[in-house]
Amino acid sequence: MLVLARKINEQIVISGPACEIRITLVAIRGDKVRLGFDAPDDVLIDRHELHQRIQREGRRNAGPGKPTEGS
Repeated sequence: MLVLARKINEQIVISGPACEIRITLVAIRGDKVRLGFDAPDDVLIDRHELHQRIQREGRRNAGPGKPTEGS
């Protein structure tokens, strides 16, 4: 696992042959961190617990790139 330190408004970039994803540290409030994601519409971004539930249920209510319930 790669661990990076960032300050508010600093970004991390994940890039591959097909796309680039930018993650911005938006805010820190107590023990919560708010992240902003800039990714192509066909890249799915979910919180881990929602992703696991979706995988277990074998379905997805939202289309590609759209937020899922509770995100």
